[in-house]
Parts: sequence; structure tokens; C-alpha cells
Amino acid sequence: MNDRIRMGVVGTGSLGFHHARILRDVEGVEMVGIHDARPQRAREVEAELGVTVHESLEALLDAADAVVVAVPTTAHEAVAVPALERGVHTLVEKPMAPDLAAADRMLAAAERGGAVVQIGHVERFNPAIRAAEPFLDHPLFVESHRMAPFTPRSTDVAVVLDLMIHDVDLVGSLVGRPVVDIAASGVPVLTPNVDIANARLTFEGGAVANLTASRVSVERMRKIRLFQPSGYLSLNLAEGTGEFLRLKKGIPALTGDGPIPAPPAEGLAGLVERIELRGDGAEPLRKELESFRDAVRGDRPPAVSGRAGREALALTLSIEARIRDHVPDPSPS
Repeated sequence: MNDRIRMGVVGTGSLGFHHARILRDVEGVEMVGIHDARPQRAREVEAELGVTVHESLEALLDAADAVVVAVPTTAHEAVAVPALERGVHTLVEKPMAPDLAAADRMLAAAERGGAVVQIGHVERFNPAIRAAEPFLDHPLFVESHRMAPFTPRSTDVAVVLDLMIHDVDLVGSLVGRPVVDIAASGVPVLTPNVDIANARLTFEGGAVANLTASRVSVERMRKIRLFQPSGYLSLNLAEGTGEFLRLKKGIPALTGDGPIPAPPAEGLAGLVERIELRGDGAEPLRKELESFRDAVRGDRPPAVSGRAGREALALTLSIEARIRDHVPDPSPS
């Protein structure tokens, strides 16, 4: 391998375009080009970004040490397996695959080729999440809302695989325990697939997460709240900001022992310390690509390993299955 890691991008839709844009100036990376099954789109990206177009996947793999796979989910396996079997390290966008069998074949290919697999759960790199990390302390209740206006994109799958999977992975990483129970429901509103869904996850140890995802909302929302013994975290993932509220030092908790103290004149503000959370402003996708570079170098494990990506997929598919069991038949009896 050269001093700089040679990276390319397969698939230059909306997300793949930004991968290609950022890779041009990531330190320690040489951007060797793109491949897209749509020649016209490839030429458009070539003209806008000044990147090299490779006419075939094989040509790009010949030139690269590592690739980003940003094609539609149904095509992930067809691109990732040849890359991994050749030992080309691969960052696969989420969801890892359309089903677990495909995910397993990708992991097997990585093992045969001795290649790194990282899954593109970019919310792990959200500035609000990174700013909150020093204050995380065994969350016991988590609530997330991921709402978006309707667009025709990704309507071939339910909103669980389209949007909720972000929070399934994120919450799982924050709680750090396996899920032991799932309850879920959802409704198809504008498409034949479920467009709004709710899932309640119970984790080993008793923590609970309540996740809501919608692609038929009037406004966009990406928020997550975490309640833990040390305080309360409220994070706005869309803005990359948040706050941590905790009892001020020197003020005893209301334990019920003895008389209840009189409330301070300033109300809750007199009891609670508010810590503003704000990231460094770095683009999450850039942080993700830098972490992939580090994993390829062997400096650290992948931020979201192939196994972790498979776990998120398995859990999301279980949520989807439970929703299918509960979607009522709209036809008259």
C-alpha cells in the first residue's frame, strides 16, 4: 500500500456524490476515482468534482486500496463481495444489505479477502453525539424522533429500513446492551409500505428505548433524549447541538428523608445545572471517512464494524416483522 490510501467511490447518487467530494481532500487519502452504472451521471460528477471516471467496477478495484459503496441497498452485495474478495477494504452505506443472508455473504467475503468492512451509520459521528459522549452514564430511557417530509426516494422499503435504522444503531451503541424484547407498530399512509412507525425496545438490564420514524411529516425532526441517573440529555441531531441537565453540586437530591426543602426562588434553574453541548462543526461524513481511513491503516477498529452493521440490520428487520404482524387489513370484512 502507498503512503496514501487509494480510495474510490462506487455509486454517485446524492450520498455517493458527497463521499467523492470529501475524499478529494481527506488527509492521507488519494482519491482515485468513481464508478457509476449510469455513464451520464458519472460524467456529470466528473465535470463537477474533477474526479476520474472508471468505466467498470473492475477498473476501479484495480486502482483502489479501499472503496465506498453507495449504490442502492439491493446492489450492495454485488459490489461489495468482489471488492472484499480482492482484499479491497470497503465502507458500505447503511443499511448493510436488504437481508441477513446477503450481509453474511459480505462478511464471509471480507474474511476470505482479509479486508476491513465498515458500515456507514453516519449518525455515530453527529457533532451532538460526540459532544454528549463525556456525559453518557448508562441511559435507562431513550426517546428518539426522526421525521421527514415525503419524497419518492426509498419508498420501495418501509420507513424502518429507510430511516429508523439510524436510531436503531445509534441507540444500541449508546445503551451498550443487547435487546431482549421488541414491540412495534406502523401504518402505510402514502405508499404500500409502512410510512410511519414506532418501536419500543427493551434492553438487557432494563433500559427502554422508544423510537418513532416518519417520512410523511410536515416538518423535519431528528431529536433524541436520554434519561440516566446522572441527568438528562436532549440532543438535536439536525443541528448538531444539545444540552445536559443535572442536579447542581451541593444540592441534595429529594430522597424523601426528612422535610422537603423549600424550592429556590429561581425555581428549577436554582436546582439544575445546564451544560450546553456543541460539536466542533466538522462534517459527520468527513469524520466517518477519516475513521474508515484509520481502520484501513490499522490504527483503530472500524467505528461500525460489519458485525455491528449486521446486528443493526437484524434488529431493524425484527421490528419490521412485528409491524407487519400488526398492520390491520384496510379492506372491509
